[in-house]
Amino acid sequence: MSTIFEMVDEIGPEKIIHISNHSAGLQAIVAIDNTAIGPAIGGVRMAPDVDLTECVRLARAMSLKNAAAGLQHGGGKSVIMADPSMPVPEKERLIRAFAQAIAQIRDYIPGPDMGTNETCMAWIRDETGRAVGLPRVIGGIPLDEIGATGHGVAVAAGVAQAFGGIALEGARVAIQGYGAVGRHAAHCLAKEGAQIVAVADSQGAAFYSKGFDLARLDSFKAAGQSVTSYPGADRADRDAVIMADCDILVPAARPDVITSSNAAKIKAKLVIEGANIPATVEAEDALHRRGVLVIPDFIANAGGVICAAVEYRGGTQKQAMTTIAEKIRENTQDVLKIVTDDGILPRDAANRLAKTRLCAAMAFRRGF
Repeated sequence: MSTIFEMVDEIGPEKIIHISNHSAGLQAIVAIDNTAIGPAIGGVRMAPDVDLTECVRLARAMSLKNAAAGLQHGGGKSVIMADPSMPVPEKERLIRAFAQAIAQIRDYIPGPDMGTNETCMAWIRDETGRAVGLPRVIGGIPLDEIGATGHGVAVAAGVAQAFGGIALEGARVAIQGYGAVGRHAAHCLAKEGAQIVAVADSQGAAFYSKGFDLARLDSFKAAGQSVTSYPGADRADRDAVIMADCDILVPAARPDVITSSNAAKIKAKLVIEGANIPATVEAEDALHRRGVLVIPDFIANAGGVICAAVEYRGGTQKQAMTTIAEKIRENTQDVLKIVTDDGILPRDAANRLAKTRLCAAMAFRRGF
């Protein structure tokens, strides 16, 4: 694993803040990667095992994502080392303590991420005066509720049809992480004629070759049950979904679930990265050499931050969804054209696109 010193380059990170509040039980990190284009937007992730390396990597992914999407924002990320399933009163106290600690970090705008939601963002805004992904009742566009990121994932998949040789109509899809992103991606892809044949959550994976009834699957999740509760489905370990017999794989959960140890076992011909950094560089290279098309995370899953940027400037939900479709469609096309013309990995093409925009903005910064 890279050390923090190996992760520093000409782009960033600009600052890393470690937060500790013993009385509140708070341990957190904020990484501001780059603010050349504007104040950083990035989610607040809560999990027991998050660390500095993950935070810095995610912050860089946000810089690239925001630049690629043409947003007037830089990239940042924060992580809170805690169990997101704690009782709500305890979670509110912890989130508010975190918000108080970041109140003076004016170049960072928090948003929801894994383990946090619109309610958490409302608590943060109450303490700091700034946050995105807010509840509708206080003027926000609840991106998880409307499925902003999942909508963008489906748009990217639609563009990839022409390049990957896989039509969405009749395609068999596996979703790793049937949550805020994966669930909406599943519904959007199903509307295009795809069949969801494998899903996974934190408790396990479920396989149903006939295609899941998504409304029925949602009812189990709404009742607090795992996807493995679906009647008639075959069950397995949660990571088994990565190797499902499918045409399209959507990893939409934790980082580094696709590695050099399982890349060769992936049967999908198209991977749309709904999560941030779900695959290692080595795994993406291995998939590319096998002819598997991978749409990188910060191209495919930018819907959430695009929605957040529209919300931050007072836009409407309709404007957000239209902007998501336009930007992700254009960026996916641009990346895949570079791949076709230059024969390079999609990740390298996406990095070139984003870094060109970032460096152009950085050229206007004072250098003395």
